Amino acid sequence: MVSVQTDIHIDRPREEVAGFAANPENAPRWYVNIHKSQRLDSGPLGPGSKVAFTAKFLGRELNYTYEFVEYVPGQRLVMRTAQGPFPMQTTYTWTDDDGGTRMTLGNSGSPSGFSRLAGLVMEPMIRRETRKDLQKLKAILEGDSRRWPPGGEPH
Repeated sequence: MVSVQTDIHIDRPREEVAGFAANPENAPRWYVNIHKSQRLDSGPLGPGSKVAFTAKFLGRELNYTYEFVEYVPGQRLVMRTAQGPFPMQTTYTWTDDDGGTRMTLGNSGSPSGFSRLAGLVMEPMIRRETRKDLQKLKAILEGDSRRWPPGGEPH
């Protein structure tokens, strides 16, 4: 079982942080490894909404689909994928925090077969990548391009 949870304070209102982070179109802007996202359905986001992502992880390009299983705008989003050798669940939570927002990003999954061994190596890598993702999100929303220039790395 892999379970990683990271959080960050973002000096913006909760509704703004949650609205930006929950919008699948924005994922390639703040997720370091996601290069493409596409809604697979129309209408408002909610349970049952599906989004296809293309990401690069461990030098490989991965294509996967997440389904929203819970969505409370401004508070909580839970997405899950059951495909592939590494089924994952990603959870976002947003809470008011000292005049800004505390965003928590959690990833959990149960690798099977050979992936079970990879899971031991993947947990610290996932933790490091999610920290980068949250730092990039913070820089975008707080308007500090010096901390994360487009296409660049954090300083």
